[in-house]
Amino acid sequence: MSETVAATNYVDAENQTLAASNGVTYAYRTTGAADAQPLVLLQHFRGNLDNWDPALIDALARGREVITFDNRGVAASTGATPSTIAQMALDALDFIDALEVGLVDLLGFSIGSFVAQEIALVRPSIIGKIVLASSAPQGARGMHGWPADVIGAVGKPETSGEEYISVFFTESTTSRAAGQEVLGRLFGGADDRPRRGRELADPPRAIRRRLRVGTAQSLAA
Repeated sequence: MSETVAATNYVDAENQTLAASNGVTYAYRTTGAADAQPLVLLQHFRGNLDNWDPALIDALARGREVITFDNRGVAASTGATPSTIAQMALDALDFIDALEVGLVDLLGFSIGSFVAQEIALVRPSIIGKIVLASSAPQGARGMHGWPADVIGAVGKPETSGEEYISVFFTESTTSRAAGQEVLGRLFGGADDRPRRGRELADPPRAIRRRLRVGTAQSLAA
């Protein structure tokens, strides 16, 4: 492994690459204190290096090193995307081994939390602490599932405001109008007065903006 370059904040962290024993070249970033036990972050479904909130990463990196990476076959990492959580965990372990940092802590978010649990089962000896965020048990046949219209909305590269609202509200006129009003008040900017039928031009961007602000305020409290 080449010498890791740790940035002082996530915005300034540069993409680095690391070749692992499985033949995959992983894209990763590191920030914080490189001499402290690293915290490795496991991303959500379809997430990449740019989907982490810089305010969150910077808060986690106070006094320790935080390492984020693109999963195998995702974004800037090479290889074929695995089809099972078990294989994702093995691929993540190959990346961690290539770092040559020894013991690590893990923070798994959403599908990353499933990967973290699998890593804990496969190789508990490399983990100091583990944090599971937005997690769930493995489940069983028929336990999990999404309606076809929800999958159709969130599975598209670009989601319209109407499609986004349909994920959270039913098809009834009353519910849809209520959804427009609630989301309009939440993401409407400085003027938060209710406006019937208010449209959301870009709900995902608005949500990301409010989440960044909320995360920074919570961590500063």
